Amino acid sequence: MPREFSPLELRARDWVSFNKKFFFVVVCLIALLLLYVQQTFIVAEIAAFKFLEGPEALLFQIFAGLKFLAVPIVYAIKFTVVGFILWTGCFMWGYKVTYTKCWQIAMIAEVVFFVPTILKIFWFMFVSTDPNYFEYQAFYPLSYMNFFDYQEVPKKYIYANQALNVFEIAYWVVLTYGVDFAARKKKSVANAIVVTTYIPLFLFWLWFNINITD
Repeated sequence: MPREFSPLELRARDWVSFNKKFFFVVVCLIALLLLYVQQTFIVAEIAAFKFLEGPEALLFQIFAGLKFLAVPIVYAIKFTVVGFILWTGCFMWGYKVTYTKCWQIAMIAEVVFFVPTILKIFWFMFVSTDPNYFEYQAFYPLSYMNFFDYQEVPKKYIYANQALNVFEIAYWVVLTYGVDFAARKKKSVANAIVVTTYIPLFLFWLWFNINITD
């Protein structure tokens, strides 16, 4: 039997009933704007890049441009993979949730990661205003990385230390609520779907990344 939703949950269900293509464009535009701010006001002002000339300056601009072009591609791939993971989990646990709905849940949950990006921009624009590039790259708000000096962390552990953060946990929570809204059954099963599918694969990805990084 489908469970009853509270008025707040019903409003949330209405909120996620939108044009998915339009929302994808909005997500990409926000990501591009945040990337532009980082590239223009932080990375370009780092001493190592500020005075580049000739071929070095051209290469810097090319790599920066490639980052902008990659945004929609990376998001499309990520939402496709995460959506498939959720859809598989729903199928395994007997939930009839369409792949399109799972893709939509993954897209909505991605908004969580705009928060640490905004915090990072704020930090380097107003607090630590003269970083070197490695300091900028290593910093991730409210992550496990903050417990270490980035200069002492082996390169292969940097990404994993950054990925283990408060916002990743919030992402899991949003995925769980998304599955719960879509399936309208026991919330405990929605929790189990994320815990037994996405989280193990996320941890495997961190392990894989550590082992392939020199």
